[in-house]
Amino acid sequence: MNLKLSLFLIISLFIFSCDKENKTSKEIFIKGQIANPSSKYVIISKNNISIDTLLLDSKNRFEGTLKGLKTGLYVFRHPPENQVIYLEPGDSTLIWLNTLEFDESINFSGKGSEKSNFLTNLYLLNQQDNDLILSYYKLDPSEFAKKTDSIRDNRKQKLIELEEKNDLSQEFYEIANSSINYEYFDLRERYAFLIRKYNPSLTSKIPSDFHEYRKDVSFNSIALEDYYVYLNFIDDFLKTKSLENCAKNSPKDKECTDINSFENIRSRIELVDSLIKNKNIKNSFLAKLASQGIIYSQKAENIDLILDLLEKMDYSGNMQKGIDQMAMIQTDYLPGNSIGDKVYINTRKDTVQLKSFNRKPIITYRWMSSSPSHYKWQQNIIKNLQFKYPEIAFIGINLDIDDSDKWIEVIKNNSFDPELQFQATKIRVDENLLKNYLNKLIFMDSNGKIIRGDLQINTPDLENKILEFISQQ
Repeated sequence: MNLKLSLFLIISLFIFSCDKENKTSKEIFIKGQIANPSSKYVIISKNNISIDTLLLDSKNRFEGTLKGLKTGLYVFRHPPENQVIYLEPGDSTLIWLNTLEFDESINFSGKGSEKSNFLTNLYLLNQQDNDLILSYYKLDPSEFAKKTDSIRDNRKQKLIELEEKNDLSQEFYEIANSSINYEYFDLRERYAFLIRKYNPSLTSKIPSDFHEYRKDVSFNSIALEDYYVYLNFIDDFLKTKSLENCAKNSPKDKECTDINSFENIRSRIELVDSLIKNKNIKNSFLAKLASQGIIYSQKAENIDLILDLLEKMDYSGNMQKGIDQMAMIQTDYLPGNSIGDKVYINTRKDTVQLKSFNRKPIITYRWMSSSPSHYKWQQNIIKNLQFKYPEIAFIGINLDIDDSDKWIEVIKNNSFDPELQFQATKIRVDENLLKNYLNKLIFMDSNGKIIRGDLQINTPDLENKILEFISQQ
């Protein structure tokens, strides 16, 4: 951190300490500074509801007083990024971050800051474990169990050390302890999912007590309903459980491990309905799974079945209008339909029809400039596929709404092939829903007739599907 920012932190902390003497302890004071801001404001929210929006000034600083908030987890957003923050009445929180390394740079200072810093450090450690799981899942189940035990013990020790140095509230200790436990549970759920999908011979070696924790977990925690660790666990549990149920009920079904199949998505929707009573959590997962099921549906009747399920399960979230929009749009993208006449904008800002792009079979993918980490990861995959399969035109469809200049700037700055990049027009889906489409691929012939649209860019056997597609042309 440079000298200028260090002085800012010291001066601000001094001002905060003086302010607290004159203001009620029921308020929460928050201020900060952002290097390389990506938007002009920050948002404090809970359950996707904005509590306060703080504007950045000419020096990229912000500040505000939050009143009437209860102790607990909140989300600090600087679009398009976000991070969890723990707040208690009487806290004085100073935040500094650099958007070039959002999660790695975010730092909390002031009264109560140790709580948010601890949770952020857990997040960074969890991210490391996300990478390790790809090698750990090849271990024998007993060895993997030892690895997860070691990770949990290490995290628990860090929490004990934090408690020894600080006067932690019982509420925070319970949340931090739950965070450690649910990460541990999540590692085991992901392991079980991965070996069932990619190394099924190991499933018979899973110890009988490997999932012992399941009998004690809650799917309805109010305190954790906004926390990514907890929600990730539920998400991965649903995936693993759907595979287990399929293997038990249809042991010869080769599609049991396809989590994008309609049957698997329907199974997870039914699990949500039977396990989750917390309305916020239930609505969130119903909306997520319904959106996924609709976007990857290959039959009109499957779309109708999902809409019927939501009605039957009394879905009451704020996504109903968006889900209805996606259902209407997806009817145009079912196999056998032609979208060759659809109009797009090229990088010269001319309007062109899809069927006029080239004479090759087409695979389209989608991206948004507001999701840089996603489109950079995506482009690495696409460039590799373009090299391997030159007989296919891999067409990028940008979903930015009314922002051609930003789209073209990203193309130039990232060396995308401008001849293979186009921008969608007349988007009929709310902007907040567009991210549901970012992994979707559509296979079609050179005239725009859809062959299939149920695959994602991260589908494990994608290249086999591409080879099948090529053989059909």
